[in-house]
Amino acid sequence: MFNEDKDYLNNYKFLNSQTVSRLIKIIHQNPNDVVKIFSLLKLCKAISIFKELDFSIKKKIIKNVSSIKKMELLSNLSVDDRDYFLENLPRNILKDLIKYLNTEDKYKTLVSLGYPKSSVGRLMIPYCLAVKKTWSVQEVLDYIRKEIKNSDVIEIVYIVDQEGKLIDDVKIREILLVDPNTKISDLINNDESYTKNETLNITDTEKEATKIFSISNRISLPVIDDQNFLLGIVTVDDILRVLNENYREDFQKIGGMEVLNESYLNVPLYKLIKKRAGWLILLFIGEMLTTTVMQKFSSVIEKAVVLALFIPLVVSSGGNSGSQAASLIIQAMALGEVKIKDWWIVMRREIICGFFLGSILGLTGFIRVVAWHKINLFNYGSHWILVGITVFLSLIGVVLWGTLSGSMLPFVIKKLRGDPASSSAPFVATLVDVVGLIIYFSISYLLLHGTLFN
Repeated sequence: MFNEDKDYLNNYKFLNSQTVSRLIKIIHQNPNDVVKIFSLLKLCKAISIFKELDFSIKKKIIKNVSSIKKMELLSNLSVDDRDYFLENLPRNILKDLIKYLNTEDKYKTLVSLGYPKSSVGRLMIPYCLAVKKTWSVQEVLDYIRKEIKNSDVIEIVYIVDQEGKLIDDVKIREILLVDPNTKISDLINNDESYTKNETLNITDTEKEATKIFSISNRISLPVIDDQNFLLGIVTVDDILRVLNENYREDFQKIGGMEVLNESYLNVPLYKLIKKRAGWLILLFIGEMLTTTVMQKFSSVIEKAVVLALFIPLVVSSGGNSGSQAASLIIQAMALGEVKIKDWWIVMRREIICGFFLGSILGLTGFIRVVAWHKINLFNYGSHWILVGITVFLSLIGVVLWGTLSGSMLPFVIKKLRGDPASSSAPFVATLVDVVGLIIYFSISYLLLHGTLFN
């Protein structure tokens, strides 16, 4: 075990001989020594590890390492990794760290951090391989060797006019396969121009960028402003990182809690409780309405105790169908497949789905009542057939309500400018529980009035 002997923490040779994954494990097992460990690592290894660590550990490292180490680390991180880290820091720490960057990196970082939080500007690498169409292939190759230091930008060569406006692009392999004296203008397809699905605007949102990447099927896309000036590029790995973060956030919201923004084991216990308590209290208050409904129908339950046996069956079916519908619509909204204007189409589809799903479950419940009564596993009384029909109709009503509320709630929340993921499965289940009980007892009273209810 790593913790048996801490002498190795001062061993420069030992630490730098370890793999990145092993060093991360050492850091997680020795959180109090993280700065000491990091100070002993070679720059290339330190950068590889820094990118993989949780934000809280990164913050601790950058605050406590030496000034030289800060300068080396910030200067050698990739632009997107550096910006992603800096944008989440408190302003007072950010101001202090900016001074460790060289003039060019400082300018690029400040430009990037000046864009809205969820805009393409925050994802953009603020430089790319841009050449004039009058250049020869040899001039482009010389330019790449002399000027380009970031490998992320040499997949595609962008052609701009004298003002810097985007004209077209050429894949690097096309340049490598032609005569060095060939003019770049000869490689351009003059019959075609860029479309909206081939470029990103600096003010586009992350969601819009994700959609365009999925359509274009490219590893990077140019970023332009409203006047078509080429500002930089966004790579597909940045989009994948955004998708992963959004998936994590939405998954936690759907589970009925606030977003953690840190790995589970690194979140302080008090914060973990705080993040979960709010939603639980809200859901608990909602479930109190269930108790109120049951108190209202207590006289019905007293006269027909057999009805209480089917409460979990009927109510849980409605909650499950509602959670299914909510999850499907939230996902469809996130992918841009469904918009607010489509609410009527969704409602019609879910009404049909809810009716047939409820009928299937209702028929199953009816058969269960009949079978159990006939083979003497349970005696449902002389009006057992009415009990079976009650279960059948109640399941249709409750499942129909579940699918309808689960599918419409995301639309309502989005219309109110909220996050559809907030219409989480627990919230839908709580709503369906309350209304489901009303539906169940109402149908029971209508069908059994004059028989079980005298």
